[in-house]
Amino acid sequence: MAYILLGVDVGGSSVKAGLVDVTSGELASELLSAPTPVPSTPDALMPIIAALAARLPSSGPVGLCFPSVVKNGKVRTAANVASAWIGVDGAALASRAFGRPVTFLNDADAAGVAEVRWGAGRGVPGPIVMLTFGTGIGSALFIEGELYPNTELGHLEMRGMDAEKWASAHVRTALRLDWSQWCERVNEYLARMQALLWPDLFILGGAVTEHFADFAPLLHVEAEIRPAHFTGQAGVVGAALAAAG
Repeated sequence: MAYILLGVDVGGSSVKAGLVDVTSGELASELLSAPTPVPSTPDALMPIIAALAARLPSSGPVGLCFPSVVKNGKVRTAANVASAWIGVDGAALASRAFGRPVTFLNDADAAGVAEVRWGAGRGVPGPIVMLTFGTGIGSALFIEGELYPNTELGHLEMRGMDAEKWASAHVRTALRLDWSQWCERVNEYLARMQALLWPDLFILGGAVTEHFADFAPLLHVEAEIRPAHFTGQAGVVGAALAAAG
């Protein structure tokens, strides 16, 4: 029997929402999206999230993932959203807006949950590193299928800057890098991850992986690399799965 929950994924450039059958990991509605406001303060973001949710009637708990370290429901970092979020109890704020319980978690962690449960990492005992390439670089680490939450491996120092300032999908677009030029940067980053963590599998996520076939032959690292099964939907699916418990 299907169990349908709402998942919401707040990103640096867009907010996505969808209904998810958490018994199968499949979307049970269209995937809605809206631009992330600038500045992306709580007062600016919450009405957008609520408006998307209103177009997707549902009941039960809600999963909401966010580009931040999340500890006990509270936002602790704000690399790609307004700094006004730091210290905010995002879980409580969203629960008041929805009028029901909300599971509030890091966006890359949510994407990883989706991929390990139903996607590219299913059946892989680990260790697995999920990397999402978007406005920044999100990361999620799994060992024996269990998540180690709130890794911030996109903020490792590379070339005197955060790694995500060197190799994110946003950087590729902003600098008009071709696939070869971008993959040189990604390979340098993957080599650092390999040296530190020695995973069996890298899962690459984010909308850029819709073009995985175009750049996959240019990627070189010792571990296996797979594209995210859910591409840009992974955060929404993973958030809903997290809410299901």
